[in-house]
Amino acid sequence: MESRPPLPPFDADTAAQKVRLAEDGWNTRDPKRVALAYSEDTRWRNRAEFVTGRAQVEAFLQRKWVRELDYRLIKELWGFTGNRIAVRFAYEWHDDSGNWYRSYGNENWQFNEAGLMTHRHASINDLPIKESDRKYHWPLGRRPDDHPGLSDLGL
Repeated sequence: MESRPPLPPFDADTAAQKVRLAEDGWNTRDPKRVALAYSEDTRWRNRAEFVTGRAQVEAFLQRKWVRELDYRLIKELWGFTGNRIAVRFAYEWHDDSGNWYRSYGNENWQFNEAGLMTHRHASINDLPIKESDRKYHWPLGRRPDDHPGLSDLGL
């Protein structure tokens, strides 16, 4: 079985590391790479969409990043226990008409013994923003280590 450290049970350090690795992966906007963090039989609820299995995750992400352009994400650990992690996040993006949004949400994650995510439950709300109200200005890709997190930005 493939392994995706850090592995459960999580402590404060490994839970925070797992969250940052997930953020880094999603900021690549590479559906194939991101999907590898999930078990073959993963089950998601993302807003009102239900996704089952790695292939559906990859297809979902492909559609997402065609629509959500210049996507930049910050995740923050909210809580953890055993093989579960709770996360809050916000990401900025624009549509093909140049309208900017900040999407806020919470995720509940569950992992198998190999550190692959088996369940992801996400609740997300989109807030239209002006381009001048953006807070994420790093080059596309991984958020720099010195860039403020959600709490530092008052989000």
